[in-house]
Amino acid sequence: MRTNLNVRISKESKTREYLIKIDADKFERLAASLGFFGDGFLKSVERAEKEIREKKTRKLGSLKELSKK
Repeated sequence: MRTNLNVRISKESKTREYLIKIDADKFERLAASLGFFGDGFLKSVERAEKEIREKKTRKLGSLKELSKK
């Protein structure tokens, strides 16, 4: 089954913020297709939330910082 996913992206001038608008029903179908509601994914989200609560994370300025390890 193919569904068009219309995405609207707006950028605020002079900031690093973007606003992304997606139809909720179509996004849920996409998320289900990608396995976002599967047990493995949900458990990884729970682990991530636990690590955040335990302060085992750090903020990144950019993804380039990951390659500097």
